[in-house]
Amino acid sequence: MKEEYHKWHSLYLDREFEMLVFGHSGFPVIIFPTSGGRYFEAKDRGLIESAGDLINNGTIKIYCPDSVNTESWYNYNIHPADRVKTHIGYENLILNDIIEFAKYDTGFNKVAVAGCSFGGYHSANLAFRHPDKVGYLFSMGGAFDIKRFIYGYYDDNCYFNNPPDYLSNLNDDWYLANLNQMGIIFGTGENDFCLSENQIISEILNNKSVPHWLDIRQEAGHDWNWWKEMFPQYLSKIKN
Repeated sequence: MKEEYHKWHSLYLDREFEMLVFGHSGFPVIIFPTSGGRYFEAKDRGLIESAGDLINNGTIKIYCPDSVNTESWYNYNIHPADRVKTHIGYENLILNDIIEFAKYDTGFNKVAVAGCSFGGYHSANLAFRHPDKVGYLFSMGGAFDIKRFIYGYYDDNCYFNNPPDYLSNLNDDWYLANLNQMGIIFGTGENDFCLSENQIISEILNNKSVPHWLDIRQEAGHDWNWWKEMFPQYLSKIKN
């Protein structure tokens, strides 16, 4: 399997940033790390290996950016408003440094986004905020409500980065049309402590008539062994 390491100085966070890339061609898939994960997490946890056939045959090419969760949502040493602003800087990096690179690198005009646990939040929030850039959304064991990180503080930046809130009030025809074209899967399990958050998001999308698949697996919990089963199955839904 072809593996590349990238490191550059990003203007959007004003610091060095790292990423691993796997594959030689195919539809671009961006995987976000979990809460404390780094850019090498998906490789170390076996998620990349689980999708090895799809990577090696050129169906997909996977991009694994680093995270800044410990500097943003999990940074309890700064004001909640600054946590959200740091996250927005990270989103701008993903949009301008990574998505644009992945599109150029593969020749596709959209990307897929994926993530496990809090990585599911990043993938869903980015897809819902920028549905014109995302063709597929695969969340595994995702958690989507960021209110637990901001201790009662709430401003417009918080609102527009909290999917259960802004999706409920979303009626813009352009956004809904793009969401209707997206392949959306929420993978969870009956023993996953994030099950209710996935059910809430699914119900919101149902109320908006947005097609998606809420995949609740029997006896499945919140861990990598389940996510490694889900990931290649979801990726196989991608149509080049």
